[in-house]
Amino acid sequence: MKEAFDLAVQELKRVDHLFWVSLKYTRTVDVIKHVIDRIISCLGYGFESLLKYAQDKKLVTNIPENAGLRCELLRKTFPDNAELIDYINFYTLLRKLSKAEYTKKEEFRRHVAMIATIDKGEIIEISIDVLKEYYEKTRNYLSFVKRTINEEKEEQE
Repeated sequence: MKEAFDLAVQELKRVDHLFWVSLKYTRTVDVIKHVIDRIISCLGYGFESLLKYAQDKKLVTNIPENAGLRCELLRKTFPDNAELIDYINFYTLLRKLSKAEYTKKEEFRRHVAMIATIDKGEIIEISIDVLKEYYEKTRNYLSFVKRTINEEKEEQE
């Protein structure tokens, strides 16, 4: 549980560097895509940590390897947690964006954007500003995971 959370924190550090340093100097869609992929990885490790927490609580017997199955298991395990459901939906959206066909807009400029086409032709434009919102949401997510995991330590004391 702690190991998975530590891996999530390490991924967030990589996202932090990609966003604040790499993207600042290169302003390419490839960096935007790398940031999205690292955020996905960070969220995945957070989900793994939550599932291990649930396993310690005897709420889950085994943890699936597949990301989609992990999301479904989290939905079933914590059905009343609206905040977690929102993060799962966010994770699903990012996975769709990562796999989607995309075009580039204004590369090497301030308003660089990745324009992706997902489900049924829905077009999403990911600019630096949108990416910053995703980054902030990911930081909030890790705080949420830390609070959830630390509840167990408080109950044991």
